[in-house]
Amino acid sequence: MHPVGILLCAGRGARFDPFGATSKLLAALPSGDTVAVSSARHLRAVLPNVIAVVRPGDEALAAALRTAGCDVLVCPDAHLGMAASLVCAVRSRPAPFGWIVALGDMPYVLPSTVQALWDALADGASIAAPTFGGRRGNPVGFAPEHRAALLALEGDQGARSLLAQHPVTLVPVDDPGVLRDIDEPGDLVSA
Repeated sequence: MHPVGILLCAGRGARFDPFGATSKLLAALPSGDTVAVSSARHLRAVLPNVIAVVRPGDEALAAALRTAGCDVLVCPDAHLGMAASLVCAVRSRPAPFGWIVALGDMPYVLPSTVQALWDALADGASIAAPTFGGRRGNPVGFAPEHRAALLALEGDQGARSLLAQHPVTLVPVDDPGVLRDIDEPGDLVSA
């Protein structure tokens, strides 16, 4: 009776380290958790079934996400962009109650926000997105009726096209984490 959580962790993180020597998702936060593990724990606090999508060869990240309780899915087409990772996850598992799609580089999203999105889907929302201070953020919930459209996505924009084409139920939350991602090393410590 719950949506499937999808945690997208297959990006290259080129802005964090243009040379690819350091994974932003394995970087430590002030709490001591890594970025990806914190993101996974907040999603798993509400959703018992979370698929984390990683790139081929990213064994350290995959191991960390398994330890955080995620089912890890290696996406062979991750190099094609975020949509390929999302398609890989949606294709891998039936979700009669939909999906909540979160980003691995957004470790400050509160579990209460995930719950609010789940509640919006349960109340009939087709697509649900959180807002903080009037700005729309992540993660985003999708009802099962969007499966075919999610499977047809391409490129590096994820599901933005679906949000532009369909009504989105905006869910106000008291959670600045919906707008806060880790793009550069300074984001690990900045408020």
